[in-house]
Amino acid sequence: MTFSALMIFCAALVINAGSPGPSVAALVSRVLTNGFRDVFPFLAAMWLGEAIWLTLAVTGLSALAQSFATVFIALKYVGVAYLLYLAWNMWNAPVEIKEDEAPRRRQPLKMFSAGMMVTLGNPKIMVFYVALLPTIIDIGHVTAGAWAALIATLITVLAAIDLTWSFIAVRARRLLTNSKAMRTANRTSAGMMTGAAVAIATK
Repeated sequence: MTFSALMIFCAALVINAGSPGPSVAALVSRVLTNGFRDVFPFLAAMWLGEAIWLTLAVTGLSALAQSFATVFIALKYVGVAYLLYLAWNMWNAPVEIKEDEAPRRRQPLKMFSAGMMVTLGNPKIMVFYVALLPTIIDIGHVTAGAWAALIATLITVLAAIDLTWSFIAVRARRLLTNSKAMRTANRTSAGMMTGAAVAIATK
């Protein structure tokens, strides 16, 4: 794989991942509600999920993935249901603020599962790897070294984008210094999470 092809992939990934969508909405809403530490398993699952889609495309299994579309549809709606469950919890979250109180931790496995379902069931991500990626790079001639370079580029780009969104959300969260502001943030986050669920379900 040439350096120029890798840079084209990088640019396409920046555009696809950097534009706000269901995954970004889910990520930001989690940070706003529970703080940054809560989203590490969610982030890891998002990155791993995209690496899985990339590997499926590169190894020629995208057609197989399309053949088992029912499985991914089921996974999508499980993810939608979980996002709606999270939205409900955010809407009804307590708003009492205690000084120097650490954000409440969620179970890492549940957060990882949620991130994986959101990523594997996100139509925007599916289309990018199954339909658009083959037009960007010659996936029929990707060696093991080229695959590793693509994965490294993928993780680097996604980490930069997702951590930037997380930092913005953390900064916004620190402005929440009273119960009214916290309630507004919780319900805004619930709305974002619901919107993410709807966006995934209707595509």
